[in-house]
Amino acid sequence: MPVVPLQTQMQHLGWRAGFGEGLPEIRSWMKKRRKEVVRKVILGPSDAPSPIRVVDETDLPDYRRQRNMGAEERKMVQRLNTDGIKDLNVLWSHAMITSDHPLREKMALFWHGHFACRTQNVLFNQQLLDTIRRHGLGNFGTLLSEVSKSPAMLGFLNNQQNRKQRPNENFAREVMELFTLGRGNYTEKDVKESARAFTGWGYNDMGEFQFRKNVHDDGPKTILGKTGNYNGDDVINILLEQKQTAKFISGKIYRYFVHENGNEAHEHELAEKFYRSGYDLRALMEHIFMADWFYDDSIVGSRIKSPVELIVGLRRAVPMRFEQEEAMLVFQRVLGQTLFYPPNVAGWPGGRNWIDSSSLMFRLRVPQIILYSQEFNIRPKEITPEMGEGQNYKMTMQVNELLKKQYARRVNAQVDWQPYLDGFKEVKREELAESIAQSLLVRSKGIDRALLEKYSDASSRENYIKTVTIDVMSTPEYQMC
Repeated sequence: MPVVPLQTQMQHLGWRAGFGEGLPEIRSWMKKRRKEVVRKVILGPSDAPSPIRVVDETDLPDYRRQRNMGAEERKMVQRLNTDGIKDLNVLWSHAMITSDHPLREKMALFWHGHFACRTQNVLFNQQLLDTIRRHGLGNFGTLLSEVSKSPAMLGFLNNQQNRKQRPNENFAREVMELFTLGRGNYTEKDVKESARAFTGWGYNDMGEFQFRKNVHDDGPKTILGKTGNYNGDDVINILLEQKQTAKFISGKIYRYFVHENGNEAHEHELAEKFYRSGYDLRALMEHIFMADWFYDDSIVGSRIKSPVELIVGLRRAVPMRFEQEEAMLVFQRVLGQTLFYPPNVAGWPGGRNWIDSSSLMFRLRVPQIILYSQEFNIRPKEITPEMGEGQNYKMTMQVNELLKKQYARRVNAQVDWQPYLDGFKEVKREELAESIAQSLLVRSKGIDRALLEKYSDASSRENYIKTVTIDVMSTPEYQMC
């Protein structure tokens, strides 16, 4: 099996388990055994992640009064939610950029797509984000249960309307199809019976899960061959008993973190280990990052960075602050991945879908727009309102208006080049271009060194490093990890 050189291995690990690492960190990793590095990447700091909060329950209006609110008061609540979700986006992006445990944020980003959910309630979004950040690298059963009981997901999938007299199958169907088993691994009867078991699962106006006994169907149900007077917790336990759940989740993780085309043998190996471990996500990720096949030549540099990975990776490499952090939303929108606004319940398709003729050209210009403070002269695509969003439709349109206002504005970023420059202080002048390309690209063989020299600013060592860096970041190779 053709394994790539050690520096490339460590860069590969840095990107797949996070958002890329700088040259000093890569050099540090190269002096250690793979097991030691992987353990550090997996475990991170011992502290739990600090919650990302933009609102407190006490900041919000009494929703029990909402039906009696006037037009102005309703407008104020909409604005509070829209601005809150925008702030949540900015703060989570910052957590990814500055995190000392990048894998935790990377896992949260993965689950943000797996448990795709669109709600215009900022508190509910905040709660769901907290859940996937706290449990995203823990036990999948706990994560599944917590997400399934979140008001964001219960509301998004209509389980508030799921009652004994009028079962609503939407929530039960998506839990089986998208969250656990995958399509084709259950019957319509399983969905109907599970929907009956989930009757009574709901939440109150403050985002607290509630079991409403009076609307729960407590009769016997038969689900995936088992019969009993099941409730929602029982359905989740039955789903976790199925090996198919381990196969579906580990396969999806493989295609996200390793290779989008999948590999039957590797996925089978992961599914068996995941199931035997009782759905231990940390053990699963450690097994992936320790495997020789993870560092195979055919896998390294084969993945297209998602828009969020691209922007976060760039800002981790060269520290900076935007004059208006809302610019992050515009970059996300133009590139096709706006946090908290997945395109549908299946999340972002990813892979080659990230690239089309217009997005590729913009991707290549992103480093110059940011680092040379150029005008943002590409109109962002509008977020498509979800069918049946009702009141949320107006709020989605408000976000679209915000994005339109950023058109033709200059992106002013305060760039702190010094930490980046310090990473090359021991590199000889004649080796700088090679070293910069190697540090930024997982695959640097296709880079034309003569072209980098031609367009660089050689007036000073500092200017040379800056211009070569921006040119390397503007190559098609930088889109891959």
